[in-house]
Amino acid sequence: MEAKASARYVRVSPRKAKLVVDLVRGKRIGEAINILSVIPNKSARVVEKVIKSAAANAENNYEMDPGKLVVSEIYANQGPTMKRFRAGSMGRAALIKKRSSHISVVLKEKE
Repeated sequence: MEAKASARYVRVSPRKAKLVVDLVRGKRIGEAINILSVIPNKSARVVEKVIKSAAANAENNYEMDPGKLVVSEIYANQGPTMKRFRAGSMGRAALIKKRSSHISVVLKEKE
C-alpha cells in the first residue's frame, strides 16, 4: 500500500527544490521532518508540509502505521514559468522568469 500527496504550482524554483528533496528520499518520516526543520530554505517548509499531508493520508485513508512509513518516492518537477519584464538600459526590456514547481511524495510502509 502507498499513500500520496502533492503540492502544485509552488513558487519555488525546481532546481532549488530538488536539492532539498534529495536529502529526504528513502528516510523515515520522523527523520525526514527533523532534517527539513533544520534547513533554512523556503522549499524545505513546503516539502515538510507535503510529507505531513501524505502521512495524514496514509493514517486516515489507508490505516497505515505512521511509525513504519518511509519516503519511497519524492520529486520536484517543473511547473509553469511566469514571464515578467524589467526595464533595461537604453529603452530595452530584460526578461525575468519566475519559476514554479510541482512537489510529489509517495510513502510506503516498511516491514
